Amino acid sequence: MSTTAEKLTRNQSLVFDCLSHSAGPLSAYTILDQLRDHGFKAPLQVYRALDKLTDAGLVHRLESMNAYVACAHPDEDCTHHGMTAFAICEGCGAVIEFHAHDIEESLTALARSHNFKPQRMTVEMRGLCAACQN
Repeated sequence: MSTTAEKLTRNQSLVFDCLSHSAGPLSAYTILDQLRDHGFKAPLQVYRALDKLTDAGLVHRLESMNAYVACAHPDEDCTHHGMTAFAICEGCGAVIEFHAHDIEESLTALARSHNFKPQRMTVEMRGLCAACQN
């Protein structure tokens, strides 16, 4: 685990561990339900932890699902990955995280040509993974 992950609060660590051990993306309310035995009582506790984990690059939000996944590369500095892309299987719910630098460069050039400075880029593709195609 990265140095950033070692400096997490108790709640952040619990939320991160919950996501790290999950087979798929989790909503904040699912995380809350799983952590009630650890003293979590309100969604705000989960959302605060998720915000800090997202800022640290340890967790990603899947916009189309309103759910979260642990970063597939937590030992790297995820805040400097640039664009993060996700392939989301509509069959089993699996999420594959990857970085497409050529697409990022194209989008950055397009943004620059319109005098726009992106702060974050996320691409989500939906379809079927290899297992679900068979």
